[in-house]
Amino acid sequence: MEKKPLYITDTILRDAHQSQAATRMRIEDMIPALEQLDDVGYWSLECWGGATFDVCMRFLNEDPWERLRTLKKYMPKTKLQMLLRGQNILGYKHYADDVVEKFVEKSIENGIDVIRIFDALNDVRNVEQAMKSCKKYGGLCEAAISYTTSPVHNEEYFVKLAKNLENMGADVICIKDMANLLLPMDAYSLVKKLKEEVKVPIHLHTHNTTGTGDMTNLMAAWAGVDIVDCALSPMANGTAQPSTEAMVATLQGTDRDTGLDLNKLSDIATHFRGVADKMKAEGILDPKVLNVDAKTLLYQVPGGMLSNLISQLKQMGAEDKYYEALAEIPRVRKDFGYPPLVTPTSQIVGTQAVMNVVAGERYKMVGKESKGLLRGEYGQLPAEVNEEVRKKAIGDEEVITCRPADLLEPELEKYREEAKDLAKCEEDVLSYALFPQVASKFLQERNNPKPAADENAVRELYVEDLGL
Repeated sequence: MEKKPLYITDTILRDAHQSQAATRMRIEDMIPALEQLDDVGYWSLECWGGATFDVCMRFLNEDPWERLRTLKKYMPKTKLQMLLRGQNILGYKHYADDVVEKFVEKSIENGIDVIRIFDALNDVRNVEQAMKSCKKYGGLCEAAISYTTSPVHNEEYFVKLAKNLENMGADVICIKDMANLLLPMDAYSLVKKLKEEVKVPIHLHTHNTTGTGDMTNLMAAWAGVDIVDCALSPMANGTAQPSTEAMVATLQGTDRDTGLDLNKLSDIATHFRGVADKMKAEGILDPKVLNVDAKTLLYQVPGGMLSNLISQLKQMGAEDKYYEALAEIPRVRKDFGYPPLVTPTSQIVGTQAVMNVVAGERYKMVGKESKGLLRGEYGQLPAEVNEEVRKKAIGDEEVITCRPADLLEPELEKYREEAKDLAKCEEDVLSYALFPQVASKFLQERNNPKPAADENAVRELYVEDLGL
């Protein structure tokens, strides 16, 4: 093997805490470590996109755009990376092309260097606009394959998809293994094949849900993968990524030596250990997510989807149907044409499985999103759909076969108009476009801050109360 360092993307600022602590890490918990992170020599730092945008406004009272600018200010040397759901951007529906383009433009303008773009169904039509916009505004376009296993998802399928994405202008191809289903020997084989067929760098993203993540990264490294995702140890493993320090130590002195300094990583990990402890104390980080759960290999259910399933069954008073619902998920997935289980398809398939077991009859109740998926609103499903199920769900309604976004009129102007009393800049309009209710509340409060209590007045009241 030629001597070639393995590059590392660290996910401590985004996917690690999204996977373990519902994306609740605050910017003030990040700032003390940012300059040190910038000095490590990572290929990139994944720090934005995914669920961060929604959670910043909904739960943390933070402006996601302001967070991005702060990250850039403290980390000017390292490429900042985000996750974007193609035509869904960071929301849960398809947006018109003009909104996608403006969002990508503003992300790059505010500090993003690498945009990882994926579609839950691997329908390349759904990533086309985001990829074009990323190239247009000077971003590094990392197109992702949503990895899964099924009768139609084999090595040949993924290689063909990667070549297609490369032809569309991808600068990097990412194997996005969100449920940690890519086993080590399969990773070796797939990466080897991709390195033969594709000229751009290959980036591997996995988790450690099933306990195979480190081995998968290592076998991919021996096969010649260019970059892997890892997380600093305080928030590594379990439902998050394998540990950065373990990978760096493993490859020291080999042909794939990362060149990263373990002492530097250890110092930064000390800071994040404190942050993780604080989140555990607040009940945000549940130690259960750190466990290995090999059930994923049987049911193909990502960690986040499992917790969602449990909470849905609890709400319906049907917790005893947990294993029934788990066993129903692969059946629903087959009926729906084997979609990979990642947002939003994981939620759609999981919810439908719950409905099927709770109702006691399959597809007696069909969710709105299930109907949309079967109608083609989300794009082309990977395999044949069970036509009986589709008929039961949508009757004689016509199935969409074109690119779903072609049916959408430009809508940016409409959002500008709706948000004109709240928005102070284009970024505000985009926040509103993605999450109208959440952003309206957030922008309203930001624009009309409650006056801070006058300390002297408070002290006088306090003194008065005590009769001093």
